Amino acid sequence: MTTSSRTLRLGGAALITVGLAAALAGCAPTPAAPPTGTSAPTTAAFEHIHGLGADPSTGKTYAGTHQGVWQVPTDLLPDSYLAGAPEAGLTQPTPSDGPAFDAMGFTVAAPGLLLASGHPGSDESTLVGPNVGLISSVDAAATWSNVSLAGKTDFHDLDAVTLPPGALRVYGYAAAAGRVSISDDDGATWSPGAAVALRDLAADPATPNRVFATTESGLAVSKDAGRTFALVPGAPMLYLIDVQDAAAGGGVVGIDPEGVLWHEEAGSGTWTRGGQTDGSPEAFGFVGGSVPWLLAADRRGVVASDDFGLTWTVLVAAQA
Repeated sequence: MTTSSRTLRLGGAALITVGLAAALAGCAPTPAAPPTGTSAPTTAAFEHIHGLGADPSTGKTYAGTHQGVWQVPTDLLPDSYLAGAPEAGLTQPTPSDGPAFDAMGFTVAAPGLLLASGHPGSDESTLVGPNVGLISSVDAAATWSNVSLAGKTDFHDLDAVTLPPGALRVYGYAAAAGRVSISDDDGATWSPGAAVALRDLAADPATPNRVFATTESGLAVSKDAGRTFALVPGAPMLYLIDVQDAAAGGGVVGIDPEGVLWHEEAGSGTWTRGGQTDGSPEAFGFVGGSVPWLLAADRRGVVASDDFGLTWTVLVAAQA
């Protein structure tokens, strides 16, 4: 691993100069095998997984990929996954009936609601290019409707939380502009947030004004809905993150550049080291349920863990 010096501006605050991890590498324990007599299917048609998420209202688990949104089989997982609602009948990764667009940003924004961004596929004309803006689906990615910014914006990261009146706040990160955008009306209109170079962002469902971001200087937090950010004292250097819901105790859970998982006791500033992924994953997400299930896409394929990465179940194996 090599390091270099890099200067980062967080939301107009003072400049912070720190060491930058320039190479992402690591080793991991042997992946957990599927239960006896079963094997994980192999990724045959999608690559570059940009986002992972699960919908508790349907039991479906999704991967937002370079070839559209796919459903991920979870038949190898116990009933504790998604509070007892895993999709037991699905045994192979399955493309949605919708367009095979490049889902650069993807999130399960609320039960029954998917949000995405990215670029239209080369062989479909249902989405506006070159950037699709914010699009939504309420039928398991079978059809998509434009919400806003059609043709203009490519959000590389999306997250959403419910505001007290019931409206959906959407956070988006447009990588080309290097800026966080915020919508408090389900993604219809937007206001500009902080200009910050980030890899991943995650909003706190218990405190909608609080959103975290992984940056070259470390984990940063905004307490004013993404308008300004400050580094989190004592936090490990994290690469991908999510925020656990209240049922799981809250707190940030994330993966560092070496693939090691860390989780925080909510609001305490105390971090606990967990297990490890196989290399630096492409995507990561908190699922929840009666235990804190996590999803990741690493060198093994799509994997799931209910013990903060100490053991993993391979749901979709990467092609050899």
